[in-house]
Amino acid sequence: MDGITHLLRKLSLLFGRNKFRSELDEEMAFHRIQAEKEFAAAGMSPKAARIAAARRFGNPVKLKENSHEVIGFRFETVAQDLRFALRQLRKNPGFAATATLILALGIGASVAIFGFVDAALIKPLPYVDSSRLTILFESIPLGPRFHLSYPDYLDWKTMNKSFSSLEVYSPFGFMMSTRDGVQQVDGARVSAGFFRTLGVTPVLGRDFYIGEDSPAKPRTVLLTYAAWQKRYGGRSDVLGQSVTLDGATNTIIGVLPADFHFAPAEPTEFWTNVLPDSCRGCHNLFGVARLKDGVTFQSAMVDIKSISTRLEKQYPDSNRDQVAFMLPLAEVVVGDIRPILLVLLIGAGLLLLIATINVASLLLVRSENRKREIAVRGALGASASRLVRQFVTEGLLLAAVGSALGVFFANSAMQLLARMLPKDAMAKMPYLQGAGLNLRVAGFALAISVVTGLLFALTPTFRLSLSDLREGLADGGRGSAGAFWRRFGANLVVIELATAMVLLVGAGLLGKSFYRLLHSDAGLAPDHLATLNVAATGDRYAKDEQVIALGRRIVDEAKRLPGVTSVGITSSLPLGDGDGTTGFRVIGRPYHGEHQEAAIRHVSSAYFQTLLARIVRGRAFHEDEDQSKPRIVILNQTMASQYFPGENPVGKQITVGGDDKNPAEIVAIINDLQEGQLDAAPRAAMYVPYNQNPRSYFAVVVRTSQSEDSLLPSLAATMHQIDPGLAVFDAATMGERIHDSPSAYLHRSSAWLAGWFAAVAFILGVVGLYGVVAYSVSQRTREIGVRMALGAPRGSVYGLILKEAGWLTSIGIALGLISSLAAGTLMRKLLFGTEAWDASTLAVVAVVLGGAAMLASYIPARRAAGVNPVVALRAE
Repeated sequence: MDGITHLLRKLSLLFGRNKFRSELDEEMAFHRIQAEKEFAAAGMSPKAARIAAARRFGNPVKLKENSHEVIGFRFETVAQDLRFALRQLRKNPGFAATATLILALGIGASVAIFGFVDAALIKPLPYVDSSRLTILFESIPLGPRFHLSYPDYLDWKTMNKSFSSLEVYSPFGFMMSTRDGVQQVDGARVSAGFFRTLGVTPVLGRDFYIGEDSPAKPRTVLLTYAAWQKRYGGRSDVLGQSVTLDGATNTIIGVLPADFHFAPAEPTEFWTNVLPDSCRGCHNLFGVARLKDGVTFQSAMVDIKSISTRLEKQYPDSNRDQVAFMLPLAEVVVGDIRPILLVLLIGAGLLLLIATINVASLLLVRSENRKREIAVRGALGASASRLVRQFVTEGLLLAAVGSALGVFFANSAMQLLARMLPKDAMAKMPYLQGAGLNLRVAGFALAISVVTGLLFALTPTFRLSLSDLREGLADGGRGSAGAFWRRFGANLVVIELATAMVLLVGAGLLGKSFYRLLHSDAGLAPDHLATLNVAATGDRYAKDEQVIALGRRIVDEAKRLPGVTSVGITSSLPLGDGDGTTGFRVIGRPYHGEHQEAAIRHVSSAYFQTLLARIVRGRAFHEDEDQSKPRIVILNQTMASQYFPGENPVGKQITVGGDDKNPAEIVAIINDLQEGQLDAAPRAAMYVPYNQNPRSYFAVVVRTSQSEDSLLPSLAATMHQIDPGLAVFDAATMGERIHDSPSAYLHRSSAWLAGWFAAVAFILGVVGLYGVVAYSVSQRTREIGVRMALGAPRGSVYGLILKEAGWLTSIGIALGLISSLAAGTLMRKLLFGTEAWDASTLAVVAVVLGGAAMLASYIPARRAAGVNPVVALRAE
């Protein structure tokens, strides 16, 4: 029935159109006959009367076209325009393929980067009213984002007037007991109201209730959705089951939603309660708070800072120089990646600009060559609106095909880039898992498609006015095309080259910055170093003597492995997050309660030797310097110069961690080891003997004369041979730690992406210049033929063409240099050890771009110099 209805509708339309045309022909014939009768009555001959009547009415085809447009816009004309546009593209497959591919590259890059920008910066965080959430820190002389203590948290919670709720979290994992032994698992500890503050409700079971974080209450735990699926098969009977974390039995009470993530504490599988701690000087928590309605971020910052000021006065020993610091949650989550994404989005926009210019220039050249066709169509009666509609159809068709292909490229690129993210990096940026096609990204792609379609439609329309029809019939547009393209096309190429210059310089600066980051002085020799972390838990290692004995045995057994030359132990590996600080004061100096703090590491006697660190002054630790010997400490150069300027600190004493009864003697100064991220400035650090301050959680560092990768399995096996109950995790070479560090990843990804944009822009810019010069040569064939017929040498022809190309290249590079300086200044925060005006980068890019441009121009210049004058003149 539907098919019959559709057929009848089509027949009705067909008969309706035929009826209109028949009636229109009858009407026009009637008026022509009446006009002929009038002229005949005036004394004209029948033939003269017929000619006069035709002259009065004008072109009958044009009259019919106008009549069709008077009764309204019809679907049949759209279909005609679409079929004609498709025929035009099929007749010019080279143009169609080139324009579509260029446009797809530009749109694909822009949509892909926008997809990541949407996931990171636009898409709301998965919390209720996430813009009202803030993260709280304590600012100390070492920096603004340090931990707060549990007593400070309780005071902030009760004394503030700005937050509807304030909770804390501690982003540290657990040791989970299993049938196969103890293994390290990712997790976090939170106060009881943490998830209610975020506005997150478990999909299975319940949340922590108020007071459940009391030490007297049974221990409970919430699972992430991924942990529920991975470890418990997604079974609903998981509620009530027990899991042993850090030796304590926890009952599973709920499962969090699948889309839940909390980047500041990721990666996480288990969420337990924070245990109260009365030590005000023990800092291991971060705060998360929700602003009250009507309270601004600025007023809340003033409020919480005033509380920390009161606490500093009330507790001068533990809270001196500790100031509350606060950031919006979104800033903490995406703060590091925001500038990189914005720079990449700008780069993608410039690439889209180049692609659009290239396609628009191709359309302009094509439209110039179609002036005769358009002139003929106009002379035969095609109206201005009909011609414009034809160009609009062709432009929108080209944009639609290019956009569809571009969106396919973008979706593939987003999936590829997401898979390329290291596991740890993705855990810290879980919002990027949602990058992909959605309504916002699709709307962005549609907007680009419409804008480019209109641009491609209007570009030839503005150029081909109906007033030029007579000129188009006279010369077919050839001479005017050459003159026009030498003017307008040259300007487009200058813009392309300048834009390519900006992208190339940006990529060069980021690449140089990344190279210098990887080769920055971390204070150690990273090659041939293997590392792994060990956790010694349980009653077997409850006493310091037992932990010291384990460390010594690990060192002895690891030394027996083939190729091992040195083994060291440390409480925290270099190139980490930089956490782990302690207060100190210098013995013999006046003390007025100043808060002095430095990073502290507990290391074995062979640790510095294993890293190939350099002792600047003094001596290394001795293996027999244990708890029975006087306390000693080694300072790094930054701490020595900061707190002992112009002095020799060796032999002086300092207190460590507030232990005034057992001061430590400074026995050496070590070169600065990079305890924080690669791009962080060196800061004060001290090293104490592991045997005087043993830790049950430590890292083993092994130097080998062989491949460090091949050593890792045997090293882990050795740990389990010593004690199967040891938890061994995060085995990696030092080179991998450098390569996969967060700072290296961000610099590497931005450099690679910017480099990809720059490479495409470079190709498009050079191809654009080649197209302009080649087209100019083709339009000047007669001129070149005349010159050579009159005796001009080939060298002068080369000079003629290359001079034109050289001017365009020089202007484009000059504008690009100026723009590059401005762009480099804007992205200077992303650079490491590299200035925004790096002269070598600017010079290399200018030479490479200029050389490639002139090489591209040489090809048409050579073709011009090889023109046969006789053939050229005959062709014209």
